[in-house]
Formats: sequence, structure tokens, C-alpha cells
Amino acid sequence: MYAVIETGGKQYRVELGTELEVELLEAEPGGSLTLDRVLLVADGESATIGRPLVENASVAAEVLRQIRGEKVISFKYRPKARRRVKKGHRQELMVLRISDIVLDGKSAAAREAKAADDRRTERERLEEAAKRQAEADTALAAKLAKAGAPKAVTLAKAEAPAKVGRAKPTAAKKPAAAAKASAAAKPAAPALKAKAAAKPAALAPKAKAAPKADAAPAPKAVAAPKADAAPKKTPARNNPAPKPSAAPAGTKPARNRSTKKDE
Repeated sequence: MYAVIETGGKQYRVELGTELEVELLEAEPGGSLTLDRVLLVADGESATIGRPLVENASVAAEVLRQIRGEKVISFKYRPKARRRVKKGHRQELMVLRISDIVLDGKSAAAREAKAADDRRTERERLEEAAKRQAEADTALAAKLAKAGAPKAVTLAKAEAPAKVGRAKPTAAKKPAAAAKASAAAKPAAPALKAKAAAKPAALAPKAKAAPKADAAPAPKAVAAPKADAAPKKTPARNNPAPKPSAAPAGTKPARNRSTKKDE
């Protein structure tokens, strides 16, 4: 379905969703308005022509924004008069989007929505149905899980006493095992006594080895006299006795002189 409308002294062919620029109207951006000057409405093979307008027809539009058109140059020239005038103009415009076309109560927007719904494939419908079924299954599983939790607790409590009753016969067998262990431990007592008697015999050789430790200081006592021999050498080094013995040796030439004088 399409229509031909008139606004601002101009005619426009519009369809559902068409965006067009018209001269400035009394509306704010983001609002909506209705165009009543509809000259023609065509629906398929049928068309309704207005004389001059189509009755019971209207076009609804949404206001997107306000803009300014391209600059138009106005130049006036008069020859042989030296007169030239140049002016520029930018028209104020408004951008509209056609949202609906109505003729005799039939809406193009409602028909388009129905057609879009019919164009949906069978696969998309099956996917949506499967999604709804999955959501329902998850909700049902959550409810069953909440309802089944108390039953599991009661079953666990009922099984607990049965396990305790089975453990009692094992406790009765414990005294027999303890008696066997004590009987096996009694023959081992003589063996422990024999080992205790053998321990003093093993300690006897250790007592004999003690005198060997006393003999070790004897060599140290023998080495002590060597330290006493050191003082004997010190008097030989510092003894000035040989020097006086050298004086008589020096007197021998005196004796010779005396002998020479006597000669």
C-alpha cells in the first residue's frame, strides 16, 4: 500500500517506513503528526483517487529531526544599469518517517505486522516451542529436587541404625583376639629374661678397656723432661765467661816486649 500526500505546496509518494524531507511544520523532534491532505491511496491493484482529496484517508508520521536544506543562490542583473544583486537562501526542513497509512479503517501497519508474522519460517517456530519446553522442564526439575530432598534425609537416617547393629558382632570378637595376643606374649617372657642376663656379660669387656684409657697420659709425662732441657742451652748462649779468659792471651805480647827490652 502506498499514498500520495501534499505538504508545503509539494507532493510526495510515500509508503510504510519511508523517510522524507518536508518543509518545516509545527512539531517537535520525537513527536508525531497526521497528514490529512491525501491525494491518492493504492492497495494492490485497486486505487482510490481523491477529488481533490481522498475521504476517510490519513497518513501518520514520526518527526525525526529538523535540518536546513542546501543553499540556493539568487542573482539579479540589469544590463546597462550597473545593477547586480546576489543572495543566498537555505530552507528550514523537517525529516519525517511514515508510520501508518489508513483508508476506511484499514491500517497498513497492522497488515504489515501480520504479514511479517506469517513470513516466519516453520523452523523458527519450532525453535521457540523447544525453548519454551526447555524452560518448563527446568522449572519442573527444580520443584522435584526441592520436594525430593527431605525423602533422602529420612532414608539416610533409617539406614544409620542398621549399620550400627552390624558392627556389634565384631566387638564381641575383640576379647578372643586379645586373649590370643596375651597367650602369644607369655612364651616370649623367658626370652626377654635371657636377653637381660646376656647384657651384663656384654658390659664386662667394656670395664676392662677402661685401664687403656689411663695408660694414655704416661707418654705425655715422658715428654715433659724435654721441656726442661731448654734452660740448659740458654746459659751457654748468654754466658760471658770466655771473654775474661781472652785477657791473658792478650798479655803474651807484653811479655815478649819485656823480653825484648831485657835483650
